[in-house]
Amino acid sequence: MEATISSKHQIVIPKTIREQLGLKAGDKLQLSLHEGKLIVMEKPKAPHEALLGIAKGLYGPGYLKKERESWR
Repeated sequence: MEATISSKHQIVIPKTIREQLGLKAGDKLQLSLHEGKLIVMEKPKAPHEALLGIAKGLYGPGYLKKERESWR
């Protein structure tokens, strides 16, 4: 799919994508650049919830316990 930038520098997200994502008027989107590519994401309604589980599986079993013990 493609979108065209209007004279007001706006784009329209195609209806099928809006429906699949459940986007409606007034919803916020987050834009970022990564290696010269535009990334468009739905802005989380609760940013702290978007981070839940982000590091799951990153550290092995017992890692956290060892770290806490090293602080003593």
